[in-house]
Amino acid sequence: MIHRRQFVRAGAAALAFSAAVLAGPAAAQPAWPERPIRIVVPYAAGQGADVLTRLVAQELQASLQQPIVVENRGGAGGNIGTAAAAKAPADGYTFLLGTNATNAANEFLYAGLGFDPARDFEAVGMIGLLPMVIATTAPDLQTNGIAELVARARARPDALNVGLPSTTAQVVFAQFVKQAQAPLFGVKYKASGQSMTDVLGGQIPLVIDTVTASRPHVQSGKLKALGITSLSASEMLPGVKPVSEQGVAGFDVVAWDAFFAPRGTPPEIVAKFSGHLQRALQNPETRRRMMDIGVEPLYMSPAKLGSFVKEERQKWGAVIQTAGIRAE
Repeated sequence: MIHRRQFVRAGAAALAFSAAVLAGPAAAQPAWPERPIRIVVPYAAGQGADVLTRLVAQELQASLQQPIVVENRGGAGGNIGTAAAAKAPADGYTFLLGTNATNAANEFLYAGLGFDPARDFEAVGMIGLLPMVIATTAPDLQTNGIAELVARARARPDALNVGLPSTTAQVVFAQFVKQAQAPLFGVKYKASGQSMTDVLGGQIPLVIDTVTASRPHVQSGKLKALGITSLSASEMLPGVKPVSEQGVAGFDVVAWDAFFAPRGTPPEIVAKFSGHLQRALQNPETRRRMMDIGVEPLYMSPAKLGSFVKEERQKWGAVIQTAGIRAE
């Protein structure tokens, strides 16, 4: 009987020791974050994505109580910095400011990216949407908005020129022409400044551009916003109806910014960072400042963002390939 009791005690002690050994590494892991966090922005300093990242990073830095370093690695339409982020250690200390370009459109625009947007990243959280604006200086197009534009385009195919200062504008244009059955003529520009100068000067009657580029001229009365390209109206341009509510049902083509992490980043870190992002986007002052730079604050969880990006890749890919759009 004594031997049996000793055996039971010894077995219990062994099980307790095994449990302690198994729990040891997890318990010993340091709390995250314990050192500075890096956010790679694949665009030059001072551009919209950089300004947005630094704004949100201020909130995250205070919330996470660790410095956040914003690293600009521009070039090749965002591909260089995105490739660098994809190859970074998946330890929770590197994140990417990804966009509709880097994580949805570029694989259909460039022969070699240096990364796989579908396999190389974990979705962390959506930051916001950047709707585009279809606007005009032509007095005879300003009365009935998008309906008048579509009617004029059908009456005079390819006679109405539309300034397109970016790849995003080209995608919006191609989808609008297809969905509205409005045969407009797209004129490519290298930058917003050039297309805006031409539309304000009367060289072209229409332009598709960001809220940031369009809003000052809309507010001054020099430019008439016919419609915004998001599915719903935006606080950033009060009184401007979405294209989707003007006879082109379901029209929804917007740019967006979101955070991603290298594939393999621990899910608990992804969830924690995403939670801090959600709280940051609830700050009224942060939201106001985001809208000032043309970004509609919108949070999405990692799971929802992952599904959204998958759908966006399909949508942008289909438009780009059908319209034959190429990287400039």
